Amino acid sequence: MNLLPALRPTFAASLLLLVFTFSTAASAQNAIDQFRTFVQSTKSARADFSQVVTDNRGKAGPASIGTLQFERPGKFRWVYEKPAQTIVGDGKKVWFFDQDLNQVSVRPLEAAFSSTPAALLAGRAEIDAAFTLVAGAESEGMAWVIAEPKTKDAGIEKIRLGFQGVDLRLMELSDAFGNKTRITLSRFERNPRLDAKQFTFVPPKGADVVGQ
Repeated sequence: MNLLPALRPTFAASLLLLVFTFSTAASAQNAIDQFRTFVQSTKSARADFSQVVTDNRGKAGPASIGTLQFERPGKFRWVYEKPAQTIVGDGKKVWFFDQDLNQVSVRPLEAAFSSTPAALLAGRAEIDAAFTLVAGAESEGMAWVIAEPKTKDAGIEKIRLGFQGVDLRLMELSDAFGNKTRITLSRFERNPRLDAKQFTFVPPKGADVVGQ
């Protein structure tokens, strides 16, 4: 499953990381309100991640690892170590680079961004326009917030955010085909100063560019 399904349906990605005060004793509505507050107050972030995709038969693929960064509004960088793949949002366009294929896909930001995890975490904080938020039951020692896209064209059925204390530990993305992507975050930093060059992308010489 893909953070930006329109670019590569089988590439699971998604943008990213949060920290906000989340009391497991708080009411469901308070948890949702705190999530909105976090989104509005978090201007940038970076973290390491480990990702596992499970298909609709329950078979899990190998784990992928990498790093992610974002800066509001609409700028993000998601890098996989193996296979070597990179997604960059520069605020106007979204670029997907597959190093092994030496191929770049590019789309306007709004077309690739709507109702995706990137929009939820790195967008313009217009959460209610794109998502329905629901407080989930506690499980795995975590409290959960569920974001359901209001439009289904992104291919994503729901996004679950799992919190342990004040930290976002897990993101789970479920697509329309029954596949699930589980992303575990570590070394999360909130509102760091990020290099603007991280959010620019120039296609490598000789790369096949699709969609520009």
